[in-house]
Amino acid sequence: MSEPFKFLMLGAMYENGGNTTQRFLDGHPQLYVYPFESQPGTRHVNDALSSMFPLKYRWPSFLMEASVEQDYRAIIDEECKVRARTPNSSKFKDWPFELNDDQRLERYKAHVARLGRSRPNNMEAFFRATFEAWTNFRASGSESVYVGYSPIIVVDADKILEDLPQAHFLHVVRNPWSAYADTKKRAVPLSLSHYMLGWTLNQYYALMLRKKYPERLHIVRIEDVMADSHKALGDVLQRMRLDPAESLRRVSWNGQELKQVYPWGTIRAPTPDANLATARELSKAEADEIRARTWQYLPEFGYEKFL
Repeated sequence: MSEPFKFLMLGAMYENGGNTTQRFLDGHPQLYVYPFESQPGTRHVNDALSSMFPLKYRWPSFLMEASVEQDYRAIIDEECKVRARTPNSSKFKDWPFELNDDQRLERYKAHVARLGRSRPNNMEAFFRATFEAWTNFRASGSESVYVGYSPIIVVDADKILEDLPQAHFLHVVRNPWSAYADTKKRAVPLSLSHYMLGWTLNQYYALMLRKKYPERLHIVRIEDVMADSHKALGDVLQRMRLDPAESLRRVSWNGQELKQVYPWGTIRAPTPDANLATARELSKAEADEIRARTWQYLPEFGYEKFL
């Protein structure tokens, strides 16, 4: 009989430090940290936010008439499936990763046969199967909590916490100036107005749902993680009855220390100085417009005087 499924889901608006936080958690002896963005969404998600955010980042919906295998294949999980199935097409191709996706499917099917088919059970099966199929995962033997990360998924945090009674949610927020300056570096960046709508929606859901789940939904500023990752993340883990660990002081992947977070996100150097320098790349007009569009959240997170 498996141990009860314990889960920590991370969420953050794009370029807000979700990937960075995930990489700081990597290597913690009590955590199974997903290797890439988890991207658990399916194309069957259909609600008021479906046109605002990519479906791959959402908490999934499954068709009632689908088979177990169809459920698995519906989970988008783009980064992991591309790396496993067509590694030369993956931005992570230079990182040793031994996972056969067909074998993961078989492990998934075995878990669903044991648990029963439902959204929470499908998600439990998905995360358990990943670490059973990941043959070069560097396990400590003390792991007890599975960790996923998907951008913007805080909009579904209530579904996650209701589906999985032993789950916690960690929302990461970054000052909007640095965040937008980094998103501008993408090949096809969002406009300032589009990006700030997404940023404010993320903070709205995080603050609203923290009132509903004060013991299970946690918020950290990436600025605090950058300043002292051991303290900022250790405080969250202690609320989950987990131990702080020295591994929290560095970013890593599968326990291998990284010199920069990229390609796990756009933040390369997770330091306060680099974060401020990024914000200062913006023009005065851009900085002023961002302040105007995010004004109600700046005092909440202590960002009034950041820039």
